[in-house]
Amino acid sequence: MAQKIAKVGVKRESGYLYFLDKKGNVARAKMARGKKKAKGKIEVVAKVGVEKKPGFLYFVDKQGDVSMAKMVRGGRKKKKK
Repeated sequence: MAQKIAKVGVKRESGYLYFLDKKGNVARAKMARGKKKAKGKIEVVAKVGVEKKPGFLYFVDKQGDVSMAKMVRGGRKKKKK
């Protein structure tokens, strides 16, 4: 289950990918469509400065706030020989 970290309220525009950058700020980049390549322009939308912990996934949720969820590691167990 995800847990809200910061209330930002970012309004999303279609055609952009929203994510947290290395400094913990909410940023966006233009999404590539078809054969068009996305130019590497990344713009910071909101300065939040979230401190990231290892083992957690940080994302911008549907309300435009920053949330985190524990990463699921492992998967299917291998059969013993």
